[in-house]
Amino acid sequence: MEKQLQEVVERLRQAAGSNLRSVVLYGSAASSEYHPKVSDFNVLAVLGALDAGALDRLAPVARWWQKQGNPGPVVFTEEELRRSADMFAIELLDIKTTGRVLWGEEVLRAIDVPMRLHRIEVERELAQALVRLRQHYLAAGQSRRAERRLLLASVSTFTVLFRHALLALGEPMARDRRQAIDRLATRIGFDPTPFHALLDVRERRRKPGEIDWSSTFTGYLAGIELVAKEVDRQLAGSAIGAGA
Repeated sequence: MEKQLQEVVERLRQAAGSNLRSVVLYGSAASSEYHPKVSDFNVLAVLGALDAGALDRLAPVARWWQKQGNPGPVVFTEEELRRSADMFAIELLDIKTTGRVLWGEEVLRAIDVPMRLHRIEVERELAQALVRLRQHYLAAGQSRRAERRLLLASVSTFTVLFRHALLALGEPMARDRRQAIDRLATRIGFDPTPFHALLDVRERRRKPGEIDWSSTFTGYLAGIELVAKEVDRQLAGSAIGAGA
């Protein structure tokens, strides 16, 4: 892990030169939830300028990084990061909370994430993710293999949103995704078992054949629907109270 991270930093430095301000590792690989066979290395590169020339110089590094099995680096200028706090409240708050600076300046430290807009984004992202889940489930055409891939791919998204839902509801952010599931399940009243089962399979703690996929999807969908409904209801109530 460390060797790969050192290499991508060095390649970015060689490609960008003095234009590079910071390189940050974020996502599960930067937290206690890192799993070597599952976690991607998500890298944010912050630069002074991102004109066409700068992008051309970074392109070979991005292609190499993707060939290593990682998502392409996310690139921002410092100014764009400051202006984007209202549009990417969830993402920036996550990076500020768990991100690890691999090289350069602590550029995120000075960025304030507006929590009012964070609550709005949490509500919107939950609703949109639920719509996409239903859409992709229909597109799977009752293929059990496709349904399994969908559930295993989507659980990471929903558990991140669950962590932020807790924060939006006025509770401290959970230390990890499993704690977020359990705390939100206790507060809202849904069965956390399907979510833990999917994480177990993703993390190679259980084999796919050990899971009842039909009942897992039923409970998973019901839990997500209840969370989206209650977050909408409770945040709407908070907004009314704040405006009174």
